[in-house]
Amino acid sequence: MEPWVSLFSGGKDSSWALYRALQRGAPVKRLVTVHPAGESFMYHVPATELAGLAAESIGIPLVNVRPTDFEADAGPDELAGERGDRELEPLEDALVALARKLGSIGGITAGAVESSYQTDRIEGLCDRLGAELFAPLWQKEPRDLIDSMLGAGFEITVVRVAARGLDESWLGRTLDTEAVAELERLNDEYGVHILGEGGEFETLVTDGPHMERPIELDGEPAFDGVRGTFRITDARLGGVDT
Repeated sequence: MEPWVSLFSGGKDSSWALYRALQRGAPVKRLVTVHPAGESFMYHVPATELAGLAAESIGIPLVNVRPTDFEADAGPDELAGERGDRELEPLEDALVALARKLGSIGGITAGAVESSYQTDRIEGLCDRLGAELFAPLWQKEPRDLIDSMLGAGFEITVVRVAARGLDESWLGRTLDTEAVAELERLNDEYGVHILGEGGEFETLVTDGPHMERPIELDGEPAFDGVRGTFRITDARLGGVDT
């Protein structure tokens, strides 16, 4: 089979897409992480620097893509679609170079759930590369997805919040059945998406069946009353006695 590539941030959605591809025997040879310097319409932003630790635990080499700050590059009249196209360019350049190195790319995994803004652009990219798009979360029921992740043994840590109802107590919290039940209540009350698909929260997968060793985190919450980030002061791979 032709080699596959996984678009990978370390968050729950891209990690689930990778895991499902590996489950079906896809020959994933590289993980690719984009590190936006500013806010991004296309990419997961927080804690992407920890993707290297996750890749080490998973055992698949990581390719880092570090574009310039999208906010700084944006013109005052730039439309959202134009920005998305521009944000895609460094990723596409990296994948073209990787296809040359690997000989080809047969498939690309993506963790898109409901965003046509992202998915349409990634589909176009796959078409240009002649690669299959594997997006196992696309249009699936959110509760079923999170239940499947937890049932498979994913350990998911909340690293950013930006929605009414999500306060400082969520930062650094591990998602479990109790947390999911609370998210469902917040969905009813405030419209918070149970998977954070609207940017309500962002996550980092610190352990799972596709990882040989868990990621251990030290950090502290920083919350301004509206939004917040779990500021990670130290991260390491655990699970091995020294």
